Amino acid sequence: MAEKALKAGATTFQYFSRNPRGGSVKSLNIKDIENFLKIKKDNFSQIVAHSPYVLNLCSKTESIRNYSKNMLAEDLARTDLIPGVLYNLHPGSHTGQGKDLGIEQISKALNEVLKQEQKTVVLLETMAGKGSEIGGNFSELRKIIDNVELKSKIGVCFDTCHVFDSGYDIVNDLDGVFEKFDNTIGIGMLKAVHLNDSKNLCASKKDRHEKIGKGNIGMETFSKIVNNPYLRNLPFILETPQESTEGWKEEIAVLRKISENGTKN
Repeated sequence: MAEKALKAGATTFQYFSRNPRGGSVKSLNIKDIENFLKIKKDNFSQIVAHSPYVLNLCSKTESIRNYSKNMLAEDLARTDLIPGVLYNLHPGSHTGQGKDLGIEQISKALNEVLKQEQKTVVLLETMAGKGSEIGGNFSELRKIIDNVELKSKIGVCFDTCHVFDSGYDIVNDLDGVFEKFDNTIGIGMLKAVHLNDSKNLCASKKDRHEKIGKGNIGMETFSKIVNNPYLRNLPFILETPQESTEGWKEEIAVLRKISENGTKN
């Protein structure tokens, strides 16, 4: 993954901690970690690990909640072997239990898994709000964070497609959206950004990513985002639908060109 990122001209990247659809995790290879750390030293600062999609800390099924909690604990033990890793987590879907109970279950699981000595910071991703997803508005993420005991081990990943699809109009009121984020969660909790255009209109609640500048968010908004002073030092991750690494390479080049100082990831 690191080699692909370098070929694309990236200075950060995201990888799945294991098969995104679930299953056992690959055995650790310390030699692989050592080789990556050599590459990372001169090429990458922070990188992002993404949890598998099957991880759901607030499922109505207890066995799934326990499985997810154990998976999270195992993943964090592994990411702690690599300095500067952020662990991105979809908060979960309450599957009919209701948001209040879902939020309570997520917070409880995080309190059981997060450790004072861990180095990895867990990021709650902003979601599109489809179905029974939790995290489709800033206040839901705030409630989770409020109930997490180790505040230094938690943060937020701002997904542009998800935020737009959930109903925050970053096209016509980007400053207002960030003001709401700051007032609700706190801008200091923002640790990473997923840069994705959207195939859908604002407030669609559908979550369908599009290539940068090819969707309903548009290049003008992305220009404002990559030049936003609050975001300048954060890792920007592309999750756009591409057929090959060349597609991301082209997007990175365009985004870097429109950034004010040419150093944004």
